[in-house]
Amino acid sequence: MSSRSRARGLKSAAGVHTVHIPRQRGRRGAQPFVIVVPEQPSLTREAAGWAGRMLWRHRGALAPTGWALLALAAAGLLHAQAPRTGLLLAVLAAGPAVWVLLAQRRRPGTGSVLAWRIALALLATLALSWFAAATGFGPLTGPLALLWLLIWGTAQTAWLIVRRTH
Repeated sequence: MSSRSRARGLKSAAGVHTVHIPRQRGRRGAQPFVIVVPEQPSLTREAAGWAGRMLWRHRGALAPTGWALLALAAAGLLHAQAPRTGLLLAVLAAGPAVWVLLAQRRRPGTGSVLAWRIALALLATLALSWFAAATGFGPLTGPLALLWLLIWGTAQTAWLIVRRTH
């Protein structure tokens, strides 16, 4: 072991390695950096690493969950900063209905295509309406928390079904 990285004369705790990084050039009188590295990570660290790897591996399948959490946080921040923004967002909730009408006019669909368009527009309208109400009244006020859970569960289920069929 190099003399630069070996602990000299220090009695460290069992299972802990101390590494001294030598003084850098140009920094006169500066103390050297000392890094203490545990030998084995804690159980909490292992569990957090495992959860992070699982979330990263399945990040495509969990996209609606990320968007739902982002919407919940954004609604809370907008409610705290400018609750009247909910009035503007309520107008935007009609956007998905306009999209269905334009899509049907440009590329008429029948059967399952029309059913998926209508279902998607209804879910998007409900989500935008929830966002407007949550911005105005608060995301956890009254039944808005339960409605958020229902919208999130429906969107996540539909996302997984659509991803499996393609």
